[in-house]
Amino acid sequence: MKLKDLTPLSAARDIFTGIIIALVSIPISMGYAQVAGLPPVYGLYGSVFPILIFGLLSTSDQFIFGVDAAPAALVGAFLAARGIESGSDEAVRFVPVVTIFVGIWLMLMYVFRAGKLVSYISTPVMGGFISGISTTIIFMQIPKVLGGTSGRGEIAELIRHIYHTCRNDFNGVSAMLGIISLAVLLLSKKLFPKLPMSVFVMAGGAVIGYSGFAAGHDVALLSSIDRGMPAWELPDMRVSEMSEVLSTSLTIAVVIMAETLLASNNYANKSGAKLNNNREILAYSLGNFSAGFTGCCPVNGSVSRTAMGEQYGGRSQLMSLAASASMMLILLFGTGFIKYLPVPVLTSIVISALLGAVEFDLMERLFRLDRKELMIFFGAFFGVLVFGTVYGVMIGVLLSFISVIARTADPKRSYLGVINGHEGFHSLERNKYAVPLKKAVIYRFSGNLYFANIELFTSDIWSAVTEETECVVVDSGAVCSIDITAADRIISLREQLAKKGIKLYFASHIETLNDRFRQLGLGDMVEEGYCRMTIPAALLSAGISPPYETSSAPPDVVSNRRRLEFEWAFGSMTDEELEKYTEKLLSRVEAPGDPEKQLQQVIGSDSMWKGMSEPDQEELLAHISIHISELAKKLNIDETQVEEAIEMRKLLLAHDLETKDPEMFRVVREHRRRLEEELAEKDKKLYEALLRHRREALNTLRQKRPEYGGIIDTMYGKEM
Repeated sequence: MKLKDLTPLSAARDIFTGIIIALVSIPISMGYAQVAGLPPVYGLYGSVFPILIFGLLSTSDQFIFGVDAAPAALVGAFLAARGIESGSDEAVRFVPVVTIFVGIWLMLMYVFRAGKLVSYISTPVMGGFISGISTTIIFMQIPKVLGGTSGRGEIAELIRHIYHTCRNDFNGVSAMLGIISLAVLLLSKKLFPKLPMSVFVMAGGAVIGYSGFAAGHDVALLSSIDRGMPAWELPDMRVSEMSEVLSTSLTIAVVIMAETLLASNNYANKSGAKLNNNREILAYSLGNFSAGFTGCCPVNGSVSRTAMGEQYGGRSQLMSLAASASMMLILLFGTGFIKYLPVPVLTSIVISALLGAVEFDLMERLFRLDRKELMIFFGAFFGVLVFGTVYGVMIGVLLSFISVIARTADPKRSYLGVINGHEGFHSLERNKYAVPLKKAVIYRFSGNLYFANIELFTSDIWSAVTEETECVVVDSGAVCSIDITAADRIISLREQLAKKGIKLYFASHIETLNDRFRQLGLGDMVEEGYCRMTIPAALLSAGISPPYETSSAPPDVVSNRRRLEFEWAFGSMTDEELEKYTEKLLSRVEAPGDPEKQLQQVIGSDSMWKGMSEPDQEELLAHISIHISELAKKLNIDETQVEEAIEMRKLLLAHDLETKDPEMFRVVREHRRRLEEELAEKDKKLYEALLRHRREALNTLRQKRPEYGGIIDTMYGKEM
């Protein structure tokens, strides 16, 4: 939601959410400032102007900026490698220099429009990355609940740090306060999702700290903070390790761009919003300049704060403006209460927010729908967890590209045939009424042709060619481009097919593919008419004209629109979908009601069968027959009465066909025979029950409707 679209109610909600974010930012920012080697107060400084600038410039409605884990950890590692003591004057002088250069690198990325790179990162990579970052930060925070200090590094180091904390620094009261606070927060999320429980938990923690209970049991409290706003000044840029500063700041800038763009785009996708990625990078750059000028470490997007904002319904950057203003007021007038806040209680608030940012829903969805995409998700997730942010992104992107190559190397393909009485060419795999042509192979290839899939293309064609084949027509409607490897193989394929007297055609493709053919040495195919606008044109050029001779007798079908649509939409699931369609028809029956009238609506209504071919009517009636018991129970009538209605519908169909189209009458009889053979194989007991009901129903119909006696004899024989 944009600021101009706010209503008084939504504005009040966003301001309230911003105040909560400011309060939650106190422990987060102070902790990460210490991770970066700075005194805790600089974390609060980094939660004033950077978040204000981001709120004014960002195109994201929800995302929050501030002092966060990844940049802080990278700066802390850099100081440790240089032998600079954490919290020292040298660290206070050195860290802002790194931050300024991070801002410079980000400004260069803005100038060169590096934001477009995020479009190459898929949803599973985004989800795995955010989940990995969130899980990493949770492991960083766990030691603070147990009585120790925040961890740093990757998962192996974090687990070791948790182990050493449990052995050397474990505090039972601290752990109890943290676990109870986390349990209250998680339970309230389920029961009262809109209640700002974090504020109540924080207030309760302040009471515990003020009472002296926390200090009496050695529970860590936040450090006291001097009152006042940060001063703006240019850091002393004269550093001896300039090459190391440049390389480290570039790494941090890449992490900030990748992590924040990925996370903000992930949130934007959920809400249907659209981000300007380049404008976001400009906001990151200016936010880091403001952090550097106020002595802070590099800042980036915060998943934990954003998750908190989402939990409490924040929908605009008024949250950021309110959070910045709230932090200003805290620094000016409210620093006194900070020293009473227990660390484990505040840490539980952070962990609760981070658990909400882990993409459990996406994980479950990928498990159900696409296991390959799930592997990409876990690749990014464990990449971040095991190797860190930069390598996690690289692993995820690499897996995405491997997935793309794998998909394009094995695209959808099918052989096409014709359906008697229908125009066009249809997949032999998805349409049981389709049959191949006798003298032609029609092959659909749904992807660009290049080095990774041309072998598949040629082997498919060779496997379909027979002694009778006179031409191969490639339905290339989905082929937009080919590479030189594919072009060379097509030339070779043409030559080998020609030796067998077989012509190779490409048909139905876009015009630019012809240009590509000419560029790669296949221009003679275009010039000699082996590239045609349509498949019929290609077949005609090969001397094959309609009515097409098929390799086998076409199934007996004349007008089968409904079945064709079912098979086009569902393929091998057609029978299952027909069953669902049957169940939908049966759901119209509602007791109480007139049984005869409702039975007529389900089976005897002409409008229900409109647009369906005669064989499909037979097939649907067969599906309804399977549900005789269910239908009879719903209508509270005898099963034989239901079968009587079904048989009457079949007799009406047969009577019309025998009069108007004797050949089609023969087709329907044959179709019924096949359906009953299939049922007898699948469920012999049900088939025998249906035969019993049918005999009773037909005996009744012979008496009620003697004019149909001859058709009954023709369809079933006199023994029925």
